[in-house]
Amino acid sequence: MDSDDEQLLRGRIYGADHDQPGPKPGRSYAELVGGPLDGLLLDITGWRPEQTGDGVSLRTELGQFGPGGRALYDPRPGDPARWDWGGDSP
Repeated sequence: MDSDDEQLLRGRIYGADHDQPGPKPGRSYAELVGGPLDGLLLDITGWRPEQTGDGVSLRTELGQFGPGGRALYDPRPGDPARWDWGGDSP
């Protein structure tokens, strides 16, 4: 991925439609930091802490394993608005 691709992803919502890519009022988001989804926002509206304690596995074609692979992100301790990349999985 080059810098143009990275700029395109910044501020977009993970999994959102291309014609509605940005944040919506009244929703809660966490910024994905590092890894293949760096800069994307994850909609965590209504998620309880016990649902996110172990982090998430997000499908992506941009990671080490290509199509069908997943990127692993965990909430940053003390900063639940940022989730840090922990690696990729098949």
